[in-house]
Amino acid sequence: MRSRDLTSWMWGDALSMLEQADRLHRQFFRACAADPHCWEPPIDVVETAEAIIVYVALPGVPASAITVTFQTDGITVAGLRRLPAARAAHIHRVEIPYGRFERRIVLPLASLEPNTPEMSDGCLVLTLSKRKETP
Repeated sequence: MRSRDLTSWMWGDALSMLEQADRLHRQFFRACAADPHCWEPPIDVVETAEAIIVYVALPGVPASAITVTFQTDGITVAGLRRLPAARAAHIHRVEIPYGRFERRIVLPLASLEPNTPEMSDGCLVLTLSKRKETP
């Protein structure tokens, strides 16, 4: 193995571990504003020429268990993910957090128009259309 390949591999591995540590910290240790026992779902924020789209990963959470609140400086997504009920089951592993969740997303909503939230493939999709600037 060349020295350059080894260095790239080491940096790639180190960055991967830092990303994983940050993700775990967000999910399990960052207290929500109202409840210290809640978790933060991961998000993706994508910008197009027409809109900003926020994807909130909420697998197994029905739309009826989610509250989306729009404020002037951002969005709050909150709700409850219940552990699947299985009377005679033994849980061997739980990696997807459950319980109360809350995620605050800071965005300049004064220049954005929120559309109706949608659920798609286990994600809450929030589309915020950009307002046309008046000359």
